[in-house]
Amino acid sequence: MYTSSPFKAALLGVALALTSMTQAAMADTLRVIRKNTEAALNVPMNRAVVVESEVPFAELSIANPMIADISSLSDRSIYVLGKTPGTTTLTILDANGQLITNVDVRVAPDLTEFKERLRQIIPDEKIEVRSANDGIVLSGTVSSTARMQRALDLAQRYAPERVSNLMTVGGVQQVMLKVRFAEMQRSVSKALRSSIALGGTVLDGDLGVASETGTWLDGANGLGSPIALRPDSEGGIAFGFTSGGLEVGILLEALEAKGVVRTLAEPNLTALSGQEAKFLAGGEYPLPVGQDDNQVTIEFKPFGVELNFIPRVIDGDLINLELEAAVSALDPDNGIDIGAVRVDAFSRRETSTTVELRDGESFAIAGLLQDDFRDLNGQVPWLGDIPVLGALFRSAEYQREQSELVIIITPHLVTPTRGEALALPTDRVRPPTEKDLFLFGRVTDDSRNLRGAAGEVAKQDFNGSYGYVMD
Repeated sequence: MYTSSPFKAALLGVALALTSMTQAAMADTLRVIRKNTEAALNVPMNRAVVVESEVPFAELSIANPMIADISSLSDRSIYVLGKTPGTTTLTILDANGQLITNVDVRVAPDLTEFKERLRQIIPDEKIEVRSANDGIVLSGTVSSTARMQRALDLAQRYAPERVSNLMTVGGVQQVMLKVRFAEMQRSVSKALRSSIALGGTVLDGDLGVASETGTWLDGANGLGSPIALRPDSEGGIAFGFTSGGLEVGILLEALEAKGVVRTLAEPNLTALSGQEAKFLAGGEYPLPVGQDDNQVTIEFKPFGVELNFIPRVIDGDLINLELEAAVSALDPDNGIDIGAVRVDAFSRRETSTTVELRDGESFAIAGLLQDDFRDLNGQVPWLGDIPVLGALFRSAEYQREQSELVIIITPHLVTPTRGEALALPTDRVRPPTEKDLFLFGRVTDDSRNLRGAAGEVAKQDFNGSYGYVMD
């Protein structure tokens, strides 16, 4: 055992010496050669570039052949072909295998052709085109979102899914929508009814005959009963006479009614291009809603003049409008009774559309017409066919209802202004002093010493038309 220890120690010493010699040899032969890299070489995709070397070279190497392909034309000329977008390294060696230089090869989409096509399609826009890594960066200011989208669509053809949009849209991008709701309702009804009754003491009081062709008679009318008008009847006349023991009563009722209702609303609403704006002028009606646990909750249903729209400035002053408009009102005549609760119905007219028009142009987007007609003719059989006298045994009703709703929209491109330039409808009205109110009976102060836009509004005649008008 002791005789082998010196041998093992000798082997260990030899191994350590060989390891030291190997490390020393590697330290003498392993060198990292670093030379200044030339400026990056930009190569358009699917295009070739010829590179000239100042010194002869013997060997070329490309790090990623999928990005660029190379070949030597001579000992000083290199042919570089761009294949796919990306960055790789071209290494050039001399005849001794020494490094001459490294060249960063950047392959990007062909921006020259893209810029030319962009100038042809959108000639008046100031769009800057740059390459970044393996994509295209677009910057600058365009006049509309439509032209910006055209530039992006064209860039996608040259660098699919690698387009960065840094463009901004200039010009006016706020739209004020002026909407006019006008509704006319007209109703005409005519009615002619007659009734006759006979009674008296003839035949020992057994005579009693009554004819009722209308529905406006009092509930007491009947056999042998005197004819009487209902308390709420209009246009009726009743008369009678007695001849001996015979009593005769005649009732004539004629009614003609006409009515006109005019509804007008002009809401103005402003929104940014691409953003939704909502408007409601009216109220909310509480509706009881039953639940599964026999509980009743209240939901509020809006009614009145409703307007929802989304404006989009497409090109210059061309505006795309996605619009929803409605006019609703309570209709108590068609309501229902739920227990002790009376729930009114709603009458509603609405429209939904998408239109395109320029600044200041108008469209009548809805003309809702409704024409209801009803007539009724009733008579006592056979007696109503008697000439002349048969009119006493006939009744006729005629009713017609017409309504028309027109919605006109007008968009305007608007920009903000200073608050002093805006006037309110209340600027012309000032509370009166105690002297004006009690001594002179004035309900407003007529001094009107306001300045600016409010003063101009105050100078107008308060007794004229009302409303807020923006030219």
